[in-house]
Amino acid sequence: MGMRTVNPMADGAAVPTSAALAPAAQPAVATTANWSATQSPDGRAVAFVSDRSGEPRLWVRHSPDGVAQMLGVGSHPVTSVAWSSDGEWLAYAVTPGGAARSEVWVMRPAGGDQRRVAGFGNCSATFGSWTRGSTSWLPVAESASQWTEGNAYLLDPAAGLRVPLARGGLLRALDATSDHRWALVRHGPRTARWVEVVDLADGTSTAPIPRTAAGSTDIAHFALGGTTVLLRTDVGRDLAALVATTTTGGDVAVVAERDDAELEDFTVSGDGRTAALLWNVDGGRSEASVLDIASGELRRLARLPGDVLSWCELSADGTRLLVTAQAPSRPRNIWAIDTITGASQPVTYGPPRVVPAAPVSPELHRFAAEDGLALSGWLYRASGTGPGPVLLYLHGGPEAQDRPVFNPLYRELVTRGLTVFAPNVRGSSGFGRTFVNADNVSKRFAAITDVRAAVGYLVDAGIAEAGRIGCMGRSYGGYLTLVALSWYPDLFAVGVDVCGMVDLETFYSHTEPWIAAAAISKYGDPERDAELLRELSPIHRIDDLRAPLLVVHGAHDTNVPLHEAEQVVAALEARRVPCEFVLFRDEGHSILKTANRAFFVRTVADWLTQHLTPA
Repeated sequence: MGMRTVNPMADGAAVPTSAALAPAAQPAVATTANWSATQSPDGRAVAFVSDRSGEPRLWVRHSPDGVAQMLGVGSHPVTSVAWSSDGEWLAYAVTPGGAARSEVWVMRPAGGDQRRVAGFGNCSATFGSWTRGSTSWLPVAESASQWTEGNAYLLDPAAGLRVPLARGGLLRALDATSDHRWALVRHGPRTARWVEVVDLADGTSTAPIPRTAAGSTDIAHFALGGTTVLLRTDVGRDLAALVATTTTGGDVAVVAERDDAELEDFTVSGDGRTAALLWNVDGGRSEASVLDIASGELRRLARLPGDVLSWCELSADGTRLLVTAQAPSRPRNIWAIDTITGASQPVTYGPPRVVPAAPVSPELHRFAAEDGLALSGWLYRASGTGPGPVLLYLHGGPEAQDRPVFNPLYRELVTRGLTVFAPNVRGSSGFGRTFVNADNVSKRFAAITDVRAAVGYLVDAGIAEAGRIGCMGRSYGGYLTLVALSWYPDLFAVGVDVCGMVDLETFYSHTEPWIAAAAISKYGDPERDAELLRELSPIHRIDDLRAPLLVVHGAHDTNVPLHEAEQVVAALEARRVPCEFVLFRDEGHSILKTANRAFFVRTVADWLTQHLTPA
């Protein structure tokens, strides 16, 4: 009881062992994932992020038939990369130690001339799309230790020149025209964002879609030589759509919308004539379409290389779309799609040996919340008939979404005879503005009852056996797991909390200031809503939590700081509730290193197997 398991990969630390956490056979974990592909202006070279070395690093392949090479970018995890339109630079972001603070660096594609350009000290930095044309500049935004003191600017990486765009909190610089006259800057907290067009000649700015609490405008690009602005928005509608206006103002017209899908992401070609759109449909699967911006013609790409697509980028002429694609039996890899023929081919490849595909064919199940709201979730069914042990897995965000992607943990649990159900409770993305905002602030009580409704559905449908149900989640899902275990202790036999918040007051006090500021629209104001946040914090109902709990956290986590996990463990140890603690000393909010992920999957699977399928 109370044994603390430390990360075996950090500082030579020894790992305490017990019967409860005895290693099983190596779990079925794919050894490589590739994402964030970006191509050179001529389309021959590709840079991308890959963990093929054991942790996320920057790789480049300089010719179609060449061998990818890892670029020396230091020891910190790389999260994204973008090739400049003039071909001279790579911009990439790193997260020191896996923390929530990001740094932006630039370097030459062949290596060299490497420097950090944003994200110094306690700042966190992001970058947008390189300007198009013969001289590329990079839109950058920084969040300061005082979140209201952030700034956005346009960076000339060669000269080190910075042109100011905006000051304030919660900024993101998105795009700028090739003549460096106009820029796009995003403002605002989660689910309540707006975009402004900045005139660099006089410093004025206007919002094509006015700021409103009833909707969000969050992605924007210039097109057609900088005369047109394309934006993703759900203002005035429930499902996000693509709209357009002119750079100098004017009417906002709908360009692409669907009544059965939400626009998830889009990108514009280097020549500004073509856009590629990713749609979120059918509970989380992806569809893609190509838009001729001038004519408005929209074509669907019928044959996609995976169930879920992300990280899209078009070639300069719009004929080649790079995406990250994955499916339940296919890990994340980069594919090129011919936007004319629709044909796809892999750009990167996964490991030579991937686990058998048999256990991972998720089924989309629909059920009703206690107030009648329509909900859904993905069921990964173990073999056998009749009710059996089930893990209820709750995703993070809460605006994230559980989708049919490659999930090594789900695969491992199914092979061990545990069914996994991953519901998208209210507050999840992918189902429209009303749904994603249905858990805001005081509405969170209804989201908590959605967990109970999911359990009721599993039992009534003959899927789960009462008394053999576990609950697990990461980040917000970890918080919701702790809430469910303490509010509904009779429903769950075991729990796993991965970097979840146990006390919303201490979360607000210890997280990064810009994360706290962005969270107010979702969770509530820590001063104005202090009583509500106390009522919603599981630490104040911890006496009712009696299921054995595995707690997992990263020492470098500055999003949900380690203090949250330490409070849970101390409280349960004091109450003599069975509790184990896995601390990854070299990880942050996400487990990024391949060896750590394998250890995580094995440890969680052992814990759940012990408590849900006892011998």
